[in-house]
Amino acid sequence: MKKYVILAIMAIPLISLSQDKVEGMVMEGNSKNEHIGLPGANVYWMNSQIGTVTDAEGLFSIPYSKEYNTLIISYVGFQSDTLTINSPRMLHHTLRPANELDEVVVEKKREAVQKTFFSAQNVVTVNSAELLKAACCNLSESFETNPAIDVNFNDALTGTKQIQMLGLTSPYLLITQENIPMIRGASQTYGLTFIPGTWVESIQITKGAGSVVNGYESISGQINTELVKPFTDNAIFVNGYANRNGRLELNTHFNQKLTDRLSTGFYVHGNRRDQKEDRNNDGFLDAPLMNQINVMNRWQYQDPEKGWVSFVNFRFLNDEKQIGETRFRPNSDGSMTNTLALGEVEGPALSAAEGPALSAVEGWGGEIDTRRFDSSLKLGYVFPELPFQSFGFQASYSIHKQNSYFGLNRYDIDHESIYSNLIFNSILGDTRNKFKAGLTFAYDSYDELVNVQEFERIDRSVGAFLEYSYDNLEKVSLTAGLRVDDHNRLGTFVTPRFHIRYTPWEKASLRGSFGRGRRAANIFAENQQLFASSRQIQLLDSNGSIYGLDPEDAWNYGLSFIQGFTFMDRPGNVTLDFYRTDFRNQVVVDWENPDEISFYNLEGKSYANSLQLELNHEILNNLEVRTAYKYYEVEVDYRSGRLQKPLLARHRFFANLGYQTKIRENGSQWRLDYTLHTLGKQRLPDTSANPEPFRLEAFSEPYSLMNAQVTKVFSKKFEVYLGGENLTNFTQNNPVLGSEDPFGPYFDTTIVFAPIMGRMFYVGFRLKPY
Repeated sequence: MKKYVILAIMAIPLISLSQDKVEGMVMEGNSKNEHIGLPGANVYWMNSQIGTVTDAEGLFSIPYSKEYNTLIISYVGFQSDTLTINSPRMLHHTLRPANELDEVVVEKKREAVQKTFFSAQNVVTVNSAELLKAACCNLSESFETNPAIDVNFNDALTGTKQIQMLGLTSPYLLITQENIPMIRGASQTYGLTFIPGTWVESIQITKGAGSVVNGYESISGQINTELVKPFTDNAIFVNGYANRNGRLELNTHFNQKLTDRLSTGFYVHGNRRDQKEDRNNDGFLDAPLMNQINVMNRWQYQDPEKGWVSFVNFRFLNDEKQIGETRFRPNSDGSMTNTLALGEVEGPALSAAEGPALSAVEGWGGEIDTRRFDSSLKLGYVFPELPFQSFGFQASYSIHKQNSYFGLNRYDIDHESIYSNLIFNSILGDTRNKFKAGLTFAYDSYDELVNVQEFERIDRSVGAFLEYSYDNLEKVSLTAGLRVDDHNRLGTFVTPRFHIRYTPWEKASLRGSFGRGRRAANIFAENQQLFASSRQIQLLDSNGSIYGLDPEDAWNYGLSFIQGFTFMDRPGNVTLDFYRTDFRNQVVVDWENPDEISFYNLEGKSYANSLQLELNHEILNNLEVRTAYKYYEVEVDYRSGRLQKPLLARHRFFANLGYQTKIRENGSQWRLDYTLHTLGKQRLPDTSANPEPFRLEAFSEPYSLMNAQVTKVFSKKFEVYLGGENLTNFTQNNPVLGSEDPFGPYFDTTIVFAPIMGRMFYVGFRLKPY
């Protein structure tokens, strides 16, 4: 029924309504006045909450009122411009790169986190200024200062942080890199740690159903990262980082303009930890030993006269982790436990006392070795005589190989992926009526080894989509999309998505959305932390097309209201969001029995309700505060009954204070940031069947985490920063269950609800000599 509603909406006659507005195109230029559309630029009236962001072609439309006549156009890496507008009109404006200027005068500070009042979708844009508020060593650590995303602890061994949105874990998010699906399949657990923070220019967070243009897999939302551009990034950039726990990092960017139309960038990231930390004295590493080399070569080409623009990326990654006991010896212990995991030694693997083959093993541990190559192509053509019409082509190829073992459990995965997307953009009548249409092809080949059992499969899909957008920025905007996909395992299915925005009064925006998402759950790649326990793996269904299980299918519905205000002559806004996700089918991950981990198809209901109230305000000059309260009700019908999802706090509170001094003529400045996270109690998986020493309480205790950072900018070329995480020094007691006997039946590292590592300090520098 819902899909017919979408079709009906898309078939409504398009009526051109007269209105007062300024519309046009923002372009990026160079010294020879060559230019192309600049997506993501900010266009807003000074001293108002009326603003918008340019779309993928650099197009914008903003209401005009005689009350405002000063229009500001800004974008990171470019000179901000202030224009006087006295009447509604068409506008084509070129922004100059900041590195072409002898002197840059900032007319108005750019918001580090931006919320648009006029987009039909609920999108939060996190700019580079926000990413600098924390160490942001990789993408998984880039959300600590933003309430839209929750950052949780995945397990007691790997130190991996897991992100959640709307009460659902990252597999239900579509995570893209420049709108190309990137972190999925084999890279789902560790993929966020494979994107260095210095490579990220901005992040767009979309709550609820995303766009049909990006595919059918999004259920709770989408996170898109835009990488730095060779044309606008610093010619040379160096970032160094070191923390108390022995983690060292170095990032270097080298960008070179080869011709007026072609630039290239070479980016190198390395991090290493050789220092063993065991502050809680349980015999296990509080954080893994690790070594990562990550290299990317990026090419940017633009020919504005002919309308062509393209990006080509090549990246190679080698990531090595060692986990487990401090006494673990990879060369000897690892070889023996690896052999046992593959079933090549006969005899029971119960404990060192009972298994003769284990008597020679000194310590429990594991290694996770990942090698990855990926490449991507983005090609765009804008019709020179029709700047509102364009073609776009996206393609990517990746091969991901992970070899790993966790004590006696072996897990290897090879994942080869091919993706392509062809998009046509144009208008119907005028720029208020736009549409996108295109075709998508995807191919994934999986080869997994789980102990002694192999799982192989090939996924293929082809799809077509159509998305219509109507923008009457003064009152109403809507986006209605529909796609049809044929998948060899998911079948042929329809994915509708709908977003609408209404402005009831000044500085207010009311949004509604609904949409469907469908995905194949990669149960082992997405739940690798469960291998680090003595639990037995159980697949309780066998008739489905993916590991014997059925595809996951869900609907997401959402309402959002944002109200801007001015208090004491300073801007602010308050936001109220409510989203609900209903699963028609879900692969239930059941670890309520401490002896096993079970995967089976949903029998009953599974839903997630998310409520968020957020208040942002500049309370004093250059002192901004952001606060948020979040409530989650996420319940699943397990075979043992309906339960709240484990390790998820129903109540969360967030606060961030940011202060910065005025920038002096030489570019020097102080920046100070403080972040507070308060989490309510969390339900823990049931351990009542264990003997008394290996039981946990039904719920965890509430706790708070505090992070802070101070940055001293000495000039436009050099700055240093000093920060601390978990300043309250709160840690979880007994994070490794059965740590005295890791080869015994009660060993479990998966029930983690709080930090393992205590108070941690770090220091770093950023150098931009050119």
